[in-house]
Amino acid sequence: MNQKLLLPTNDFVFKKIFGENTEVLSDFLQAVLDLPAEEYQGLTVVDPNLEREYIEDKLGVLDVKVHTKSGKVIDVEVQVKSQRSIWKRMAFYTAKMLVEQVKSGDKYQQINRVISILIADFIMIKENDVYHNRFRLYDERTQARFPDSMEIDVLEIPKLRETDGTPLGNWMRFFSATTEEDFMQAAQNNPAIAKAWGVIKVLSGDERARALADAREKARMDMDSWLDDARYEGEERGRREGRQEGRQEGRQEVAKNLLKKKMSLADIADTTGLSLDEVERLATELTHRL
Repeated sequence: MNQKLLLPTNDFVFKKIFGENTEVLSDFLQAVLDLPAEEYQGLTVVDPNLEREYIEDKLGVLDVKVHTKSGKVIDVEVQVKSQRSIWKRMAFYTAKMLVEQVKSGDKYQQINRVISILIADFIMIKENDVYHNRFRLYDERTQARFPDSMEIDVLEIPKLRETDGTPLGNWMRFFSATTEEDFMQAAQNNPAIAKAWGVIKVLSGDERARALADAREKARMDMDSWLDDARYEGEERGRREGRQEGRQEGRQEVAKNLLKKKMSLADIADTTGLSLDEVERLATELTHRL
C-alpha cells in the first residue's frame, strides 16, 4: 500500500475499529480483562456521551462505551499525549459511569461494575516496566479487596517487549504498528486483529475517512496548543499583577474561557490550579448569565 496508513491510535479510526465491530472489541476486551467468557456474548455499544450537569459543560465523551451481558459498563479510550490531568480525568469518568446508573428512587443494588481501559502511547507509570497495570479498590495493609465496583486498566504501548507473544501483547503490537509489515505481524495469529487491520486498510484508502481522521488529529493538536497558551496566559497575568489576588483573577479568567470551550470541569481545575468547587461555581455563574 503506497498511501500512508491511518493509525489505530487516531480516535476516529479507533472508534471505527472497536465501536462498529463487536467481534473485534470482544477479542480485545478478553485479552485485557478477567471477566467470565459469557460476559462478552452480546456486547452492546452505547452512547459514549456522559450525562451533563451544566449547560456549558459536556463532562466528556468516551471513545467506546459498552455494556456486557450482565450490564457491566466498560469505557475504552486511547490517548497519544500525556496530560497533567489524565489520572484525575480517568477517575472522574469512571466514577461518573458508576453514578449515572442511579436515578432518584432507584436502588443501589442495580449498580453494575464499571471498568475504564486506557491505551496510552506514553509512559504513565514509572514505578514498574509492566505495560498492563490494573487498579482496583483494596486495603493496602490487609490486601482485602473492596467488592465489585470500579476498575481502571492502563495499557502503556512504549513498555511492550518484542518477545511478548500473549494475546494482549499482540493487540499492543497492533496499537504500536505504523507500517503494513507491523500490522500483518500483529494480525498473523489472530483473526480479530486481522479484521481490525482490514478496517485500517479500507479507511486508509477512503478519501473522506482520511479527511475525518486528519481533522480529528488537527483538533487534538489545536486543543493541546490552546491549553498551553491558556496556562501561559494565566501565569503571565499573575506575574504582572504581582499579587495573589491578581493570580487568582487570572486563573478565573482562563477557567471561564475554558468553560466556553466546553472543556470538562476536572480538566479545567487541573489546568488552572483552581479547586473543583471554584470551577463549578464559575460554571454555575456562567450558566445563569445565558
